[in-house]
Amino acid sequence: MQRSKYLSQLKEAIRAVHGCESLHVSTSRVVSQFEGETAWDGEVETFDLNGHPKAKRCHAWGYVEKGSFKATAVLELPPVDSPSTAVDVAIAAKTKQ
Repeated sequence: MQRSKYLSQLKEAIRAVHGCESLHVSTSRVVSQFEGETAWDGEVETFDLNGHPKAKRCHAWGYVEKGSFKATAVLELPPVDSPSTAVDVAIAAKTKQ
């Protein structure tokens, strides 16, 4: 997927889920381990938020599931303080479902 399209899709997901506009500011490589196994190994995009009542930043990433694009967008609110903790929180939330 073309990078600009990918970032646009993440921005659309942030708008849909969190109701605010965003500006891409950085990309971070994150490798997250859970019980000795790699739970996530990929790039997390960080966005500054405009118009969110509580958060100034959001960490987001996309993936393809059953042939369609899905996005995860985690606000930088405690305990989330980095791309790495955003991934950890998202993994924990998914395992509780």
